Amino acid sequence: MGCLISQLAAKFAFFPPSPATYQVKKRDDGRLVAVSTTSSMPITSCDDNSLDVLLIDTKRGNKIVAFYLRNPYARLTLLYSHGNAADLGQLYDLFVQLKANLRVNLMGYDYSGYGASTGKPSEFDTYADIEAIYECLETEYGVSQENLILYGQSVGSGPTLHLAAQLPRLRGVVLHSAILSGLRVVCHVKFTLCFDIYKNVNKIRKVKCPVLVIHGTEDDVVNWLHGNGLWKMARDPYEPLWIKGGGHCNLELYPDYIRHLCRFIQEMENITTEIRLKKIWQTLRLPKRSNTATSTNKRCCRIKFRCFKIKLRCCRIKFRRPKCPECLKPGCVRCFWRPKCPIWQPRCPVWQPKCPKCWRPGCISCLCW
Repeated sequence: MGCLISQLAAKFAFFPPSPATYQVKKRDDGRLVAVSTTSSMPITSCDDNSLDVLLIDTKRGNKIVAFYLRNPYARLTLLYSHGNAADLGQLYDLFVQLKANLRVNLMGYDYSGYGASTGKPSEFDTYADIEAIYECLETEYGVSQENLILYGQSVGSGPTLHLAAQLPRLRGVVLHSAILSGLRVVCHVKFTLCFDIYKNVNKIRKVKCPVLVIHGTEDDVVNWLHGNGLWKMARDPYEPLWIKGGGHCNLELYPDYIRHLCRFIQEMENITTEIRLKKIWQTLRLPKRSNTATSTNKRCCRIKFRCFKIKLRCCRIKFRRPKCPECLKPGCVRCFWRPKCPIWQPRCPVWQPKCPKCWRPGCISCLCW
């Protein structure tokens, strides 16, 4: 029943442009090019080697289209997961601007059933899509997770957080008009059901890298409370950007958008391994070393005192042998409490016999003190 409801929810969640705004064709030299469906012209010039058009296989049997845009001055790579009603043909101009202004390499892709990608869109297909794209970045372009920033817009926040929760050394995450979950967009509920899709409310807590949240205060599709909730639940939240008056699909038009995003990218470039380790140490919430040492000593004393008791029991077993020269009784009280075991020693440096009468470590009063 839950699977059937999930398929029904997917029909209302995905609206790929129909027809697609581009097609993929192969040139005489074997390279793939993206051609606009309206003008029948390539999206970029044939001599432009900064764009790679890729066809990538997913584990669910689909072939998805991806655009890889190079920047010769880039130190980081941005993996962009777009929103609901768009494809790569509509987003190419935005990709070019982001590549130049942010000084990054950029990888964008179409979900299964979007653009020239095969298959039908669904939640689990988008998860398989982004995993295939990440594998391509690793194998074909040598991009490690330490040099990768994930960017998710609207529905794209689902696959973005799905992958981010699996990569502990990721450099950063950007959530643009993101959702808490699919059901919360429609019904404004505060709980999660089994048939809900894109349960970002559960995955955001697993992301260990800095998270930048961008949301418009007048978003009438995904309420601003979604972005605010994700920002509050993030383990390492970056200073958010709440664009006053911004809607759901026009945040790129505001100057604060690119300005704040540039600052985030620059800080992620300058972050060092030492700083990252300090943040991880803080997230673990470990006690200070001084307190740890003091508590360890106290625990050590308690543990040794327990060992003392255990060893005393060992002595009891040995003292039950007839070693008393006077009576030769195995249950003699004097033999029983006399410390004749060569292993037994009061090893705790803090422990002292506190019996004011005899000050003997074998005294019953001291032992029970």
